[in-house]
Amino acid sequence: MIEKLKTNYSYLLEPDLLEEIEACSILKKVEVGGVFIKPGQYIKSMPLLLEGTIKVSRKDTEGDEILLYFIEKGDTCAMSMNCCMNNSKSQIKAVAETYTELLMVPISKMDEWMIKYKSWREYVLISYQTRLNEVIKTVDSLVFLKMDERLMNYLQDKTKIFHKDTINITHEEIAKDFHTSRVVISRLLKKLEVKGDVILYRNSIKILNL
Repeated sequence: MIEKLKTNYSYLLEPDLLEEIEACSILKKVEVGGVFIKPGQYIKSMPLLLEGTIKVSRKDTEGDEILLYFIEKGDTCAMSMNCCMNNSKSQIKAVAETYTELLMVPISKMDEWMIKYKSWREYVLISYQTRLNEVIKTVDSLVFLKMDERLMNYLQDKTKIFHKDTINITHEEIAKDFHTSRVVISRLLKKLEVKGDVILYRNSIKILNL
């Protein structure tokens, strides 16, 4: 555990803090598709990703979801951090896109380290800013980009997460992330295929325009 912690966080956090994190945190493993955070639950610890990718989404009043952003190793989730510090219920859903390992940092340590370690304060503030920028990017894409452009960006992001140009995903799964119907996504994917941006297979998509 300590090696993964050092690999992902040593350039961000000082050695004494890394030792404290290892000593007080709990290792959590989440399989692909596992729900890590549910809407409405209280979050008692802050996650630090050692391995894998987490998809963060938000549900509307009708239960439909919209993708907000992804977090990867070396990251944390600013929204869950905010819930921890304010003792408020989660408004997000976090699901493992790939096999994921996290260190769960107790709430009590978060406040203590804000005073004790400059690197922790900077890490928390940068994490807030990064997640805010990603949410703004999501809002901008909803407002300003055409659906096919949003879809292409989404597919390109997926190739970065899985480190390969062919991703295993169904049209239905994409539709859920886009808060739309499978028929709409299938039509848009066919349009991208005609343009030469993707090749469609059964339950997988090869992205050519990277």
